Amino acid sequence: MPTLLVRLACVFALAAVAGGANAQGASTFEKDRQAILAMAGTYHVGFEFRETVALTPGYKPIPIKTSGGEEVIRVIEDTGRTIKLQHTLVADLNGKPYITKHWRQDWVYEPKEVMTYLGDGRWEMRPVKAEDRKGAWSQTVWQTDDSPRYGGVGQWAYDNGYTRWTSDISYRPLARRDAVRKPPYDRYIGVNRHTLTPEGWVHEQDNAKVGTKDGKPTTFVHEVALNTYKRGDKFNWAAADAYWAKTGDYWAAVRAAWDREFARGKVVEVEEEAQMGSLTGPLLMGLAEEIYEGKRTSAEAVKIAVPFIAASDAERKKALQ
Repeated sequence: MPTLLVRLACVFALAAVAGGANAQGASTFEKDRQAILAMAGTYHVGFEFRETVALTPGYKPIPIKTSGGEEVIRVIEDTGRTIKLQHTLVADLNGKPYITKHWRQDWVYEPKEVMTYLGDGRWEMRPVKAEDRKGAWSQTVWQTDDSPRYGGVGQWAYDNGYTRWTSDISYRPLARRDAVRKPPYDRYIGVNRHTLTPEGWVHEQDNAKVGTKDGKPTTFVHEVALNTYKRGDKFNWAAADAYWAKTGDYWAAVRAAWDREFARGKVVEVEEEAQMGSLTGPLLMGLAEEIYEGKRTSAEAVKIAVPFIAASDAERKKALQ
């Protein structure tokens, strides 16, 4: 009998430990979710990009680039383990709101794969090792037309009195701020960090700007970036919601079309373009503008957009002629 009691005590003790671990995991998961959801809202934003250290002889860092504005961030999907946040810029143009669909960030808990930039307008879904995805979230970033940009995997952390998520090292195509200058580098290799602050949140980047020199990969300069989101509603944020009320169904179909391209299991090719980020940008953004202005229905726009996304770059160029 004593032996049986000892065995039962061990079983109950192990069950309690397992239950505690599961509860802790569930608690951390929900804490992560709330950190991601906290980035939604209305914000006054500031963007600062600073090249710091030249690493190639003859390269001179460019002056600091700053800009800012007002931005609305809304949750457009939340299934529990997947959260999608859509950014929308709001500007004033001659006394009227001017709306620009901005970037999108998708968060997936313990992802089995992550969208990855390969360079030269090519992306694919790459598997995430089991040990790397446990308790982690992927963040994938999408262009204004919902075409791919970059992705990374990391953990949310809460020690030392602040909340942040830090990515692994990821490859990214050039942003417009650099692409329009036709610099000697053609990609970024960097780390992203999202940090909650008392006033909102910040997105920090540590980038190596890499190109090819004498046939070899070369880092020309390092860059630090600080994008600041301070909560505020002293602007016409309702205009952004009105835009989405009219165009939301169209953009949902566009997102689904891009998802299908990645679901094929092949490399997704989209020619990069300096101003819009991708070859597909002008048409897909233009169709949304026509819906917003009442010149075309969502159904009509979707019939054009979906086959355009599924086409090759050569076919897209022909369609744009």
